Amino acid sequence: MSKPSIPKGTRDFGPRAMARRQWVCSTIRGVFERHGFLPVETPSFENLKTLTGKYGEEGDKLIFRILNNGDYLSKANPEALISKDSKLLTPTISKKALRYDLTVPFARFVVMHRNELTLPFRRYQIQPVWRGDRPGKGRYQEFTQCDADIIGSTSSLCELDLVQVFSEALDSLGVPGYTILINDRRILAAVALSMGVGADRLTDWTVAVDKYDKVGVDGVVKELEVRGFEVDVAKGIQKLFEINSASNSLDVLSNIGSVIANNSEGMQGVSDMRALLSRASADGIEAPKIKFDAMLARGLDYYTGAIFEVRVADSPVGSICGGGRYDDLTGIFGWSGMSGVGISFGVDRIEDVLTHFNKFPETLDLTTDVLVTYMNEKNCDVELQLVSQLRSLGLAVEMYPDPVKLKKQMKYAGDREIPFVVLIGDEERTAGKVTLKNMSDGSQQLLLMNDVFGSINLQ
Repeated sequence: MSKPSIPKGTRDFGPRAMARRQWVCSTIRGVFERHGFLPVETPSFENLKTLTGKYGEEGDKLIFRILNNGDYLSKANPEALISKDSKLLTPTISKKALRYDLTVPFARFVVMHRNELTLPFRRYQIQPVWRGDRPGKGRYQEFTQCDADIIGSTSSLCELDLVQVFSEALDSLGVPGYTILINDRRILAAVALSMGVGADRLTDWTVAVDKYDKVGVDGVVKELEVRGFEVDVAKGIQKLFEINSASNSLDVLSNIGSVIANNSEGMQGVSDMRALLSRASADGIEAPKIKFDAMLARGLDYYTGAIFEVRVADSPVGSICGGGRYDDLTGIFGWSGMSGVGISFGVDRIEDVLTHFNKFPETLDLTTDVLVTYMNEKNCDVELQLVSQLRSLGLAVEMYPDPVKLKKQMKYAGDREIPFVVLIGDEERTAGKVTLKNMSDGSQQLLLMNDVFGSINLQ
């Protein structure tokens, strides 16, 4: 029999990892709910047509398609089979796909349930997504996102709200050295136009610029050359990089404004970015926690306004959060003009960062507060009574299931890092008492059963 394995890009999570992941999600959920966001869930897979064409050419290649049920080749395009044309073949053998993100399914959800929603609608969603990325450090094919969106309002106060959510959640998690990078797709479009990039080439230009954090400015220039852009565009990227090198975000915005002064949409983006930085500063969110980044692009096609990304200095992974405004994502599902803005926390990357910097609280690894030993195989009524009593008082309690030697039970408690152990031997049973042992310092107390709870200190 072959050795069992799991697909590349996926992971098993044991109790310690799950305790940490649940804490991360619970912390973020608490911030979402304090800001008035309401929970929703959508299916793990969607109709393929719901997902394709929403993430750009690069994103569409990463969607996991699901083969049709039964004999999926019976309705396959015969010409595509013979010619091995996967683009032509896929629509005939696959009608569904695993969700690529939570935003597009949310847009579909809003359109389908619009008569049930009060606008503006504030939603949060914590679920796994799937992408066919090449597995690597911080890059998984199955991972969990924590999303928050506000749909039904064009107010820039929504962007401020989400920046506050970023700051509160990441501070609560203890993420060190993070920076919330912000930009605006209207500014990017105006900058591209100033370089001579037409609207028909904007997506290609944005995809190239989006690789900046991975390949640097020289890599972006090479990518633009590969995509057939003129030399002047490459020179424009070099100038944009120089402008972006200023340490003060307002200086960067001023210099960008000089470049795109004749573009009203772009200048509105500059104005909105200034207002966002000012309001964030008034709330105590200042540099280096927040920064305007003229090179930030975010490759997803549906963004139309403000865009966000969170990176951590000296981190082993790339960005840990992202998001942006989308003015008409619901339009592709038949409800035009419904603007929204959303952000996403990458649970897996946050977990990687906190592990790398050793920032998880130590107590997260504890799952049981008290172990009650089993020492008399003929009589365990007192033990079972104590277990029920302590559980009713809010403690996590387990009883060892077999009346084996005490040494083995104590080793189990030590291996599990259980802080307290209750022993009920013949002497304790005769006296109507129990022994409570503190595993951290080895101290023991002989107590009445009703006094056990008050003697347990889990701090």
